[in-house]
Amino acid sequence: MKIILLAICLLAMLCPAFSQELYVNTEPASNMATGSLGLRAENQGFFKPTYKNRSTFEAMYGLSRHLMVHGSLYTSDYYSNGQHFEGGSVYAKYRFLSIDTVQKHLRAALFVKASSINNPVPNQEISLEGDNSGLQSGLVVTQLLHKLALSATASYLHAYDNRGGYYLPPSQARNAAAYSVSAGYLLFPKNYRDYQQTNVNLYVELLGKTNPGRQQSYLDAAPAIQFIFNSVCRLDLSYRTPIYNDMVRNSKNMYLVRLEYNFFNL
Repeated sequence: MKIILLAICLLAMLCPAFSQELYVNTEPASNMATGSLGLRAENQGFFKPTYKNRSTFEAMYGLSRHLMVHGSLYTSDYYSNGQHFEGGSVYAKYRFLSIDTVQKHLRAALFVKASSINNPVPNQEISLEGDNSGLQSGLVVTQLLHKLALSATASYLHAYDNRGGYYLPPSQARNAAAYSVSAGYLLFPKNYRDYQQTNVNLYVELLGKTNPGRQQSYLDAAPAIQFIFNSVCRLDLSYRTPIYNDMVRNSKNMYLVRLEYNFFNL
């Protein structure tokens, strides 16, 4: 019991320090605590030419200090008149580098994602979050500097034909490169007293993708605000807008709302 209580106290002390790297549109190199379970409900969508939205239901688990896994299910009305089940994805991240000092750390991790989706393929963007069946692998590096957290991600994606007889047309790219740069800042609390204080984090993320040899690419800016309650419950609000765009996709001018709850020391 003393060990469990000590672990909870340490977690409460660490959450405010590291909360500013809980990015909204990307994943950091840091992992969840071992034996921790996170549940997410997310809705994202766009309003033009008509309102369309997608819901994501996600579970995350920390297998060890180095390895965590995600599983996601998707529903949307992007390709139909009503909501329908689109498929799912699995994600794994292995943290191979940790350099820790007081209120600073450097983390690096490798990740892989696989999705199986039942949707038509009208877009040029390869997206494994409900649009395309495929594989993604990449590298993420995160640097924490007291109240500021910086992160960069680079990855490669390969698309397969979707389930249900939805084949990629010859004009559709099967390979893509994705990249992002994220910054998070802990705005509140100014002084930490206990784990029940509400954390407020501000984010700015640059999200890009390109289809090599196709002259199809985009770069989005995605500001976000995040609230963390009692160190276990998280609310994210974000909106991404193009800096430039030469790609047909769903993710242009998209809002995101996410609620997450974490169970520790399962």
